[in-house]
Amino acid sequence: MRLIYNLYSMQASQSNYQVQSSVLFIVFNRPDTTQQVFSRIRDARPMHLYIAADGPRMGVAEDKALCLQVRGIAQQVDWPCEVKTLFRDNNLGCKDAVSSAINWFFEQEEEGVILEDDCLPAHSFFAFCDEMLAKYRYDNRIRHITGCNLQMGETRGGASYYFSNLTHVWGWASWRRVWQQYDKTLSRYQSFETRFQMEQIFTDPLIIDSWEYIFEKLKAGEIDTWDYQLTFINFFNNGLSIIPNQNLISNIGFGVSATHTASSASKYANIPLCELGDITHPLYILPQKQADHFILEYEFNLKALYKKHNKLSRRLKRWLKSFNK
Repeated sequence: MRLIYNLYSMQASQSNYQVQSSVLFIVFNRPDTTQQVFSRIRDARPMHLYIAADGPRMGVAEDKALCLQVRGIAQQVDWPCEVKTLFRDNNLGCKDAVSSAINWFFEQEEEGVILEDDCLPAHSFFAFCDEMLAKYRYDNRIRHITGCNLQMGETRGGASYYFSNLTHVWGWASWRRVWQQYDKTLSRYQSFETRFQMEQIFTDPLIIDSWEYIFEKLKAGEIDTWDYQLTFINFFNNGLSIIPNQNLISNIGFGVSATHTASSASKYANIPLCELGDITHPLYILPQKQADHFILEYEFNLKALYKKHNKLSRRLKRWLKSFNK
């Protein structure tokens, strides 16, 4: 009975926690998920809330009403709070709308928390971000704090969080010092250099192939997203991300209305939320390579790539053998 009481008390105290960091809430046209995420923001009662909304798409009749409905949620702020809004008249698309919203946020704030309209946070997500932002504020090794854990129950290390080379953006926090280096078009970097740089981080050639392919697609403007760029800049600056060993963000936006998460069958859809208790810090500030490989194995479908690669290798060996007869 005492254990149940303590767990209830911990959850209650976390739900009453008031976030000290400023919060950016990025929304578009999904009032159902937006309302759920806003309810968690309301529980955290930030003193400074920024709300950025993309405009309705041309030729999509229902967008105008949905966007207006979403923007109405901003009127539900009922706690002492400075609210700033950036409501677009026209649709900018994922890459431009999100990156420009984060530009706007960090032009006014030195650090803060960023949530999109489908990223439902646990109550302790806000306390976790506050503590990590303060602890690593001047540590240039650390560039990114995320709330989501995609390890499917596997704990990495013995602390409350671990370090990673990857940057997950389903609920995250960072500093102006990092975002100032953001480069939406990766204009400072060249495709012919990418493979060599990836080889400094990863040893698996198929993972390197996959990142090289994504980089080339980004440079060609063929991927409408903003977050891969943040990952590459993290790579190229030898930066580390902080990932909690408990999942503090559930992506509730998987489905046909989503931009990049259309498959509701994904194992990343609606991962249950957990709550962190007292935070313990890792002794060693090193990336957990096994954790990163676990994610990339799924993201890049490495098993299928290995199978295809092995089949081609066997075919090449047979050809060389017949050629040398």
